[in-house]
Amino acid sequence: MHPQSDQADPRSCAVVILAAGKGTRMKSEKPKVAVELAGKPLLAHVLDHLYAAGFRKFSIIVGYKREQVQAIAEPFRSRPDVDLSFAIQEEQKGTAHAFLSAEGTLRDHVGPVMVASGDMPAIRPETYQALASFHATGANRATVLSAMLEDPTGYGRIVRDAAHKLSAIVEEKDASEQTRAIHEVNTGTYIFECPEVFSVLREVGSNNAQGEYYLPDVVALYRARGQGVNALSLDDSGEAQGVNSPVELNRLEERLKAMR
Repeated sequence: MHPQSDQADPRSCAVVILAAGKGTRMKSEKPKVAVELAGKPLLAHVLDHLYAAGFRKFSIIVGYKREQVQAIAEPFRSRPDVDLSFAIQEEQKGTAHAFLSAEGTLRDHVGPVMVASGDMPAIRPETYQALASFHATGANRATVLSAMLEDPTGYGRIVRDAAHKLSAIVEEKDASEQTRAIHEVNTGTYIFECPEVFSVLREVGSNNAQGEYYLPDVVALYRARGQGVNALSLDDSGEAQGVNSPVELNRLEERLKAMR
């Protein structure tokens, strides 16, 4: 990954943060993004990193116990130049459905929009900047942040074509044995273009093992139209570490201590 932060102004890019999930495997009654890591909610880590990267316009998708999630994000309104709003996803029907919930909060936004996960606290500010620059300089309609993992179990796989361009993202439950052998995975972080992405989102179907509306399918729709899509791979795959269980939370705690 080669950052080119002089090529893209983060202030021109809106950010939608997915924060509506329950996080059943965390064995906590809290919303997943409210679970604490090093004394701070996961969502607060993500917001801190995005703000440090220069992003200022945020739309946070809330759902399960949304009052708790909103209480975590509210203090960020007081930071200089922040434009923060909330969008409600009443039912959790997948990541594409969640992103579509943000349409009303982005009516006046024309330009790039990043989709970030509220439970990915290890992605550094420099990485968010690099993704924005890679998208801006690549003439793509969709750009995905990927990572090479030794054990890719549970993640959607990045499928590339002969030219090493992004061809598809395949969820593990829908993947063939051959595709599951791929070690490059989707981190769940994307950049699209507003307002056109919302019309593409409406074309996403739910014909998959989970019966949900997946954001990776937006990539396939752009590809089918012959429009540019690509993936930027992380130098440090540890940044792709999400939090889906208490074990993963402990692992991230150790990572943060090692970085200090």
